[in-house]
Amino acid sequence: MTAPQQSAKTTYLLRLGDTALVLSQRMSELCGKGPALEEDMAMANTALDLLGHARLWLSYAAEIEDAGRDEDALAYLRNDREFHNFLLVEQPNGNYADTMVREFFFDAWHTLALSRLMRSADERIAEIAAKSQKEVKYHLRRSGDLIVRMGDGTEQSHMLTQRAVNVLWPFTGEMFASDQVDRDMSSSGEGFDPSLLRDDWLEYIGKVFDVATLETPRPDAWMQTGGKQGLHTEHLGFLLAEMQVVHRAHPGAKW
Repeated sequence: MTAPQQSAKTTYLLRLGDTALVLSQRMSELCGKGPALEEDMAMANTALDLLGHARLWLSYAAEIEDAGRDEDALAYLRNDREFHNFLLVEQPNGNYADTMVREFFFDAWHTLALSRLMRSADERIAEIAAKSQKEVKYHLRRSGDLIVRMGDGTEQSHMLTQRAVNVLWPFTGEMFASDQVDRDMSSSGEGFDPSLLRDDWLEYIGKVFDVATLETPRPDAWMQTGGKQGLHTEHLGFLLAEMQVVHRAHPGAKW
């Protein structure tokens, strides 16, 4: 593997791991705050699933990087400019509609992305994707069901859900934007062209929104970008400060 190939692959794996890690942290912030006990447990389980996915991706990224770091170092000892997660997942939890619309948008992308990665020329990537897909299919069923229940619920729940859709929509375009890293991984057969997921994602989102009586924003609306390249909103810095404080305060500590 050449140095450019090594760099592209490491970055690609970091994008997958960082996105799962940041969303896991966001959802773990809600532990004990769910609107019902069953939903509280479901959020906690989803957060744990994503944390498991993050460990698999970050562990592999550390191996490919070969710089003496492990998944803990990658999670706890990088600053915000070194993270490569989608901007969508770092957005604040807000109200419950904000939380579930954010999760639904990501879940719909995640299951499509994992389906592609299951066919990766890299057996390790394919194995991680296959393992993760089993859990992500449940995540999507749950978040889609809640979008329908809230969108087609009360006047208040419909208003809050539509508002969340409108606010978070500009952060969805990044999931389908290709850069050189994506192109390198796609050409090697280890990754995929994210733009190929867009039509299927829009179709699925539209079907669920129709049932939920929600209006789908324009697909050609202006979109935020930069997260994959390390340019983030102010929210990520605060999230990392909370997530990393214990590890940084007690370096090398063992249970």
